[in-house]
Amino acid sequence: MQGIILQACKELIDDAKMGCADLVFKEVCLEVLSKARNVLSEEDFRSLVAYAAERMMEKTPIEMHEGIMASK
Repeated sequence: MQGIILQACKELIDDAKMGCADLVFKEVCLEVLSKARNVLSEEDFRSLVAYAAERMMEKTPIEMHEGIMASK
């Protein structure tokens, strides 16, 4: 069950990354992490925190598109 919850949290983070501006994405990540803290084991929660941090470092598709448009 823990693995399913962890995977669902990662999918929520991925979905937010694909469809949200950076600020909204970070807000969604914080919300997911705050709720996940109550249901995941310490190990799974740390894994999710690392995953979210990696995703936060990446540019969002919206940012990439804006960068392409600005360079034209």
